[in-house]
Amino acid sequence: MTRIVVLLALLSSWLDFDVRIQEVVQSHRRPVLEAPMQWASGFGKPPIVLGGLLALAIFGGPSGVETARYAILVLIPTNVIVEVTKRITHRTRPDGESKGSNAAFPSSHAANSFALAWVLWRRWPRAGLLLFSCAALVAYSRIYLNRHFFSDVLVGALVGLVCGWLVEAVLKRRAEAARTRTESIANR
Repeated sequence: MTRIVVLLALLSSWLDFDVRIQEVVQSHRRPVLEAPMQWASGFGKPPIVLGGLLALAIFGGPSGVETARYAILVLIPTNVIVEVTKRITHRTRPDGESKGSNAAFPSSHAANSFALAWVLWRRWPRAGLLLFSCAALVAYSRIYLNRHFFSDVLVGALVGLVCGWLVEAVLKRRAEAARTRTESIANR
């Protein structure tokens, strides 16, 4: 019983924190920032993401195709986790929208942006600061536009990063196993 009370107290504190951050961000909205934030938020939309990956595959040569495949492999579990969690939590958005299929928690824009930042950072390590800054801007734009609370984008970002890391680990393990099999066949 004590654990439940502690858990509820922590959850209540976190929700209060979410609301306080939302209030601060909303109190600082300015007309001049509306268009740039809408633009930044647009980078998390599926047509933009998939179009970017298609361009990478077409114009990026063999490594572009490989990177686009890797991105798709990361985005699949990222989106499955996000969509299942949205349907389970059914969290109302800060602007009041309450559709189960489009719940606030977690942010798919943040999840996809950070998953892609991970993939592209692994391909172009020197661009890491720029890539993760862009992902953070997309995530912040969702708070600014009153579509998500801070915890929505934080958990979304973590989902994207963890999926990127896990898929990379699985791919490395599979490549290592294939290399070992090839070496054992060659040594017979």
